Amino acid sequence: MTVPLKQTRFRIGGMDCASCAAKIDTAVRRLDGVADVSVSVIGASMTVSHGGALPEDKVLRQVARLGYGIKKAEARIDGHASAVKAYDHADHDHEGHDHGEPASKQAIASYMGGEPGQAWWHSRRATLTLACAAVLLAAYGIGHLFPVSERWVFLAALLVGLLPVARRALMAGLAGTPFSIEMLMAIAATGAVMIGATEEATAVVVLFLIGELLEGVAAGRARASIQRLADMVPKTALVERAGGTSEIPAEDLAIGDVIVVRPGDRIPADGEIVEGSSDMDEAPVTGESTPKRRGVAEVVFAGTISTDGVLKVRVTAAASDNTIARIVRLVEEAQEAKAPTERFIDRFSRYYTPAVLAVGALVALLPPLFAGSDWNEWIYKGLAILLIGCPCALVISTPAAIAAGLAAGARRGLLMKGGAVLEGFRGITAVAFDKTGTLTAGKPVVTDIAAYGRDERTVLALAAALEQGSSHPLAMAILERAKTAKAPVPPALAAKAISGKGVEGSVGAVAVFLGSGHAASERAVMTKAERLAVDRFNGQGKTVSVLVADGVVAGLIAMRDEPRPDAASGIAALKAEGIRAVMLTGDNRRTAEAIAASLGIEARAELLPQDKLRIVGELQCEGLKVAKVGDGINDAPALAAADIGIAMGGGTDVALETADAAILHGRVMDVVRMVKLSRAVMANIGQNIGVALGLKAVFLVTTIAGITGLWPAILADTGATVLVTANAMRLLRWRG
Repeated sequence: MTVPLKQTRFRIGGMDCASCAAKIDTAVRRLDGVADVSVSVIGASMTVSHGGALPEDKVLRQVARLGYGIKKAEARIDGHASAVKAYDHADHDHEGHDHGEPASKQAIASYMGGEPGQAWWHSRRATLTLACAAVLLAAYGIGHLFPVSERWVFLAALLVGLLPVARRALMAGLAGTPFSIEMLMAIAATGAVMIGATEEATAVVVLFLIGELLEGVAAGRARASIQRLADMVPKTALVERAGGTSEIPAEDLAIGDVIVVRPGDRIPADGEIVEGSSDMDEAPVTGESTPKRRGVAEVVFAGTISTDGVLKVRVTAAASDNTIARIVRLVEEAQEAKAPTERFIDRFSRYYTPAVLAVGALVALLPPLFAGSDWNEWIYKGLAILLIGCPCALVISTPAAIAAGLAAGARRGLLMKGGAVLEGFRGITAVAFDKTGTLTAGKPVVTDIAAYGRDERTVLALAAALEQGSSHPLAMAILERAKTAKAPVPPALAAKAISGKGVEGSVGAVAVFLGSGHAASERAVMTKAERLAVDRFNGQGKTVSVLVADGVVAGLIAMRDEPRPDAASGIAALKAEGIRAVMLTGDNRRTAEAIAASLGIEARAELLPQDKLRIVGELQCEGLKVAKVGDGINDAPALAAADIGIAMGGGTDVALETADAAILHGRVMDVVRMVKLSRAVMANIGQNIGVALGLKAVFLVTTIAGITGLWPAILADTGATVLVTANAMRLLRWRG
């Protein structure tokens, strides 16, 4: 019997590159009971999968020995985590303290040696870097004044920075990662001292520490992009209780609570407006720059801003499950799921570092042994090659770009469950759309009113009078149109529904019936023009209700579930990218073809869920890479079978769970934006790999030629790492 796996999540501090993540991954996997490990550099987190009880203390100690802060984390309602236990690399034999701050900040502080939210220049790592640099400068001064002591002064300065690095190299080796960047640095610095290049060795260590500090700053920027999402939700809320209002922590809000939102306030929870209306600034969540008017019975999201009205909102989701919390949670989980390119780079780097060590040894040994060259000269070149070969820039090239891409997408309502999904969008060649709720808004609206003997306003008023109180979608469409048109809705007397035909009653002294064309023809004689109008509307895929007043046809009301405002432009954008678009719907063929014609898309109609699944398979058999977009339970099988399944905003939980990606805000154009984001990320990764390997190749040649030495070698590695990280961070400004 297979034991189901459990997961325990930890927050990690001081983990700034993929090499750090690889060391932690390897170390924790060696522990008994651990089945799998997922580490996110940008999320500063680690998820451990285990069958039975997890030896948590061993996990905490194992990671702390490597030089990282670690805390066990529990999901908290604001999308952060709360600390339960903490271990600091500086004192990893006692438990830390929880001051009530998010654990992501605490874990980072535990490594950096400061309080949560502390500036990086006050951190322990910065202190070590500055101390080493200060001692190096002092060594230059002392060496100039007392030349005899120069070597020993520089050696002392070297030890200030090298000992912590060497300790980390030793711990990484004991934990299963013998070939680490710290090991290469320790060998290079020690070797430089042995051949009399103590001054250069000290400078190299200082530059290495500066490079690590810059990596930490860059990683912090990426983390901050996700942190800003969580910070959009206010920490407090005004809630109506016991006839008054009181301010409480937003995390204490319960489903059903009624909160008061004042002009300029952010909404503290997802909910439904029960009183008032306001222009809502939804840019923080949707990216839309134009405020939208929201009124009673409309949904509002946590983090959006009421610009000009007082609202009362009924809470519909707990803080741990609001829109922002779900985005943060999904992005954090996605950052732990590696893309194929990232997995390849990880595998490559496992062989790359030992290969660099071997090349450095060959360069140092072969010329002196077989060509009689100077030992010191070639050992110096071999040591420089070790520094050039540091893999930081290479291994950070992919995860930094993917993490930035996932964050940029999430800030615009484009959620992807991992790097593999993000990378996969680049190859999409066909998109299959559901119709209702995906290409269309999912609810009918009144599209046409034809009046006979009365004006349109009167026809609408009579129809709305009969439909008052009804929850039928067509009735609600008529009532909504009457409200928009400000048509008076008089009371209807003796109103009653006639099964399968329509509704009838009296409005004032007029006997009124509203129903299908067939039922109306039983109550009134329809002219040829009226019948032709009904046929014309039906041919456009519209449902027609006929209004009969005192035995005479008074008007026709045509309704249809209309395409989303950007549906046509979204389909056109896909075609412009060379991507085939097809609509799969269970609706009748006439309606489907009418909608498809207006959008310029191929249509397949009257389909059952198994038919949609079959068609997705047929497209794949044609050699196409298929994305399926849907929002309902009947879409779930096809979403699962497609190369990438996309749940449209507002979709069912089944669709969201089955899908690989989600479009939160119901924009058809967002499908092509996902494709473009994927292509931008993959182009960025290509640039990063080119920079990382290109700089190494250039300095490898110049080092062997004797043009450059140890200083340029470490600058090449540090410079490449900073360039690669900065290039990846450009994706955070992606606008689609």
